[in-house]
Amino acid sequence: MTDVADPEAAMTAAPATGHETPAHPPTTTGMSHNKVAMWLFLGSECLLFGALISVYMFAKSRLPAGEIGPNDVFDIPFTSVSSFVLLMSSLTMVLALSALTRGEERGFRIWIVATALLGGTFIAGQVYEFTVFYNLGLGYTTNIFGSAFYTLTGFHGAHVTIGIVMLMSALVASLRGRLSPRNAETVELIGLYWHFVDIVWILIFTIIYLFPQ
Repeated sequence: MTDVADPEAAMTAAPATGHETPAHPPTTTGMSHNKVAMWLFLGSECLLFGALISVYMFAKSRLPAGEIGPNDVFDIPFTSVSSFVLLMSSLTMVLALSALTRGEERGFRIWIVATALLGGTFIAGQVYEFTVFYNLGLGYTTNIFGSAFYTLTGFHGAHVTIGIVMLMSALVASLRGRLSPRNAETVELIGLYWHFVDIVWILIFTIIYLFPQ
């Protein structure tokens, strides 16, 4: 007879259920390898955006007198509304993940589409803003300020666009029955990326638009 008081004997006697090993074994940090990889990627993105912001600050300080600059083109009220739209998408992203973890597929799809639509609205606003700036005389090669501004904000816009593609991929996966509370980490990783993009925009908006000089 197996002595149940002996932990080793009890483990030996216990039948294998196939649930002892998690699908994503944690690392020494307590996070899965996928999540650690995402955090490392976001860390590298911080360095990249930091470099772009530094270049912009340098370019702005070297803008010759009389050249078209921030005060000639920026529309703070419009950009503020566009920024608010993007920040609201972080809330809908949280609601989407929360719905998925509770097994509410319909709620998840509604909120993930809302997130993508808010992101798309931000991109549309950015395209409109670029068009207005160009019509005012600020092109990519007009001066050093224009080159630095379009590079920084355009690069961020590209990140938002990539995030929208990721959101739509999650929606398609849900419609095909490939997303459930069991593998909600996939959506959590997309959420980390999306929140990062939003935080970076807060920094860009503050530095570029609120303190143009």
